[in-house]
Amino acid sequence: MAEHADHTAQPTTHPAYPVGLRLAGRRVVVLGGGQVAQRRLPALIAAGADITLISPSATPSVEAMAEAGEITWTKRRYEDGDLADAWYALVATTDPASNAAASAEAERTRTWCVRSDDAEAATAWTPATGRSEGVTVAVLTGHDPRRSAAVRDAIVEGLRDGSIAAPQHRARSPFVALVGGGPGDPDLITVRGRRLLAEADVVIADRLGPRDLLDELPPHVEVIDAAKIPYGRFMAQEAINNALIEHAKAGRSVVRLKGGDPFVFGRGMEEAQALAAEGIACTVVPGISSSISVPGAAGIPVTHRGVAHEFTVVSGHVAPEDPRSLVDWASLAKLTGTLVILMGVDKIGKIAEALIAHGKDPETPLALVQEGTTASQRRVDATLATVAETVRTQEVRPPAVIVIGEVVTEGPDRLVK
Repeated sequence: MAEHADHTAQPTTHPAYPVGLRLAGRRVVVLGGGQVAQRRLPALIAAGADITLISPSATPSVEAMAEAGEITWTKRRYEDGDLADAWYALVATTDPASNAAASAEAERTRTWCVRSDDAEAATAWTPATGRSEGVTVAVLTGHDPRRSAAVRDAIVEGLRDGSIAAPQHRARSPFVALVGGGPGDPDLITVRGRRLLAEADVVIADRLGPRDLLDELPPHVEVIDAAKIPYGRFMAQEAINNALIEHAKAGRSVVRLKGGDPFVFGRGMEEAQALAAEGIACTVVPGISSSISVPGAAGIPVTHRGVAHEFTVVSGHVAPEDPRSLVDWASLAKLTGTLVILMGVDKIGKIAEALIAHGKDPETPLALVQEGTTASQRRVDATLATVAETVRTQEVRPPAVIVIGEVVTEGPDRLVK
């Protein structure tokens, strides 16, 4: 019988052949419990592999995987025969001699083997891998792992934001999604929100949503300005609800693009309830709320060690003396933390008067951040005693987030934007 040629540590002259390994229930051996193992083990666990770790020590994260029963840990150094019956091996110890010996055993036993210290001596390479909505992207660029990672990131990002078209052969079911667009900067929408926008047939957008994202939509997408929906005999919100229902029942994929988060003064629950009443399911995609992101963008932390241990977010669209108000301003005046007011520019004079009347110090610092996170962002500082006049003389206009409390004075002089 002819002997098999020894291919150990042969120079690479041919490209690697890409393949997806199905390791569920199959034995995988990992040698070394350091950072390489810590990075690679989660994917092997997710693949359902029967994993044996052989290493005298491990990082705390790897040790936690063993304690959770996700891997079997043999606490010793590599010994010849450890790769018996293994389908795949990851060799990543700090001992070059052990790595070489394990690699030689893998060659003898025809076990696919990745080596962290010497790719040329390995029989397999680990690609830069990323995932998006059921698609796995794996990139190999020879001996340039940084380029592999960069190409992977570009492809995955393109799939997520829709800039890379990947049509499915099976029919896509229509959907309705209430998407929080974030505080205004189009980069601050979530990855999922951007992907659903790219898949939509109809987008019903708020004035305060990230408008720049609408320019990226394909020309066939119908964009509806929620402020311009004819109301007729309906109130504004009812008309929006009816538009969502109409398009959903017509079998279209609909995104309701809202500023901030759909459930933070966004009336998202009213829309979800209206859809549910018609038997239409919807997906809610949370957004970054302006209540914390806009102050942060202006250099104001809503909490700060030794200054504020809590923050309260309040709607200011109804004045304190209005019988429709649901806010307990007397209780808010007694709090020592930060008070964040949304939709309160027009009523801030009355709000400041109520807080002072209930015991808040008139010299409490206050900041108004207009059009936060956008190119037009503007910060105006005042106190409770001066805010009404400041808003008038400085011509502060909505949308603006109002922050009241000592944290206003704690931010750095300048933030990189």
